[in-house]
Amino acid sequence: MKRREFISLFGGAAAAWPLAVRAQQNQIRRVGVLMTNTEKDPEPQAWTSAFEAGLNGLGWVLDRDLRIEYRWGENDPQRLRIYAAELVGMAPDVIFAGAAPALVALHRETRSIPIVFTQISDPVKLGFVASLARPGGNITGFANFEHPIAGKWLDLLKDTAPNTTRVGIVLDPDNLTQAVYLQAIEAAAPSFRFKVIRIDVRSAAEIESAINAFAQQSNGALLVLPTTITTTHRDLIVALTARHRILAIYPYRFFATSGGFISYGVDLPHLYRQAASYVDRILKGAKAGDLPVQLASKFELVVNLKAAKALGLTIPEPFLQLADKVIE
Repeated sequence: MKRREFISLFGGAAAAWPLAVRAQQNQIRRVGVLMTNTEKDPEPQAWTSAFEAGLNGLGWVLDRDLRIEYRWGENDPQRLRIYAAELVGMAPDVIFAGAAPALVALHRETRSIPIVFTQISDPVKLGFVASLARPGGNITGFANFEHPIAGKWLDLLKDTAPNTTRVGIVLDPDNLTQAVYLQAIEAAAPSFRFKVIRIDVRSAAEIESAINAFAQQSNGALLVLPTTITTTHRDLIVALTARHRILAIYPYRFFATSGGFISYGVDLPHLYRQAASYVDRILKGAKAGDLPVQLASKFELVVNLKAAKALGLTIPEPFLQLADKVIE
């Protein structure tokens, strides 16, 4: 090969090489997101906004180097199954599962695409990961509650309404995580001398019927478990407890800000923002199975004094000082 031909060939290759590198660097990565809630609900919208903000803070710019495909289950198991299959069929780089029903649907569809979850209780017991430290497989994420929180919820009931003898546990029987909570509550209840009454709900009509029936007897309080059903119908639950003057403990802040008595649970926007860090690491080459499952670290106690007054309760000042937020 003549020197001039060699230089020409090398120069062409050198020019093409940076273009190939730049094309690879500028490749848009794809993230699928499967949410169990309704898209119109402002609370889940706040969680996904926190998720996007977390990714943006790590250097990802939407529609420039990252594209997110959202699917909203609308609390419909069939819709979740369809959307899970649809997202997996898109072959994204990673899928984010918001809550247990979404993870269940995705787990059925893929054992290869990395999945990061939030709002899952005891992912080991539920069979999603081998262990918290080394999940193995294609799933990891951020758990929202540990078993001891059951005792904390019951403790809040005893501290604020010591005459309570019956505790109705409002749950979704179709959500796998609910059994984990219920077992922990039933184990802790005898030490508080509480009789636990399971209240299964799958719709607004069932919520109204169940709470109306529960209110027919005295000395009862409600413990509302975290699930899409109770989140979606939080205004109805709060309205019914107010109508019947039933004390209730809730799992998330937005129940208290909607008029509920007391909430104690994880800061969900914070959890979703943390989950973005695992999506970022997987996009940069980490394996989901090598990333340890993280337990929620930020909890918040919110007390609604207006609701307490309506219930005829006076909350001691030392108790209020423990609260992260007091709603006057």
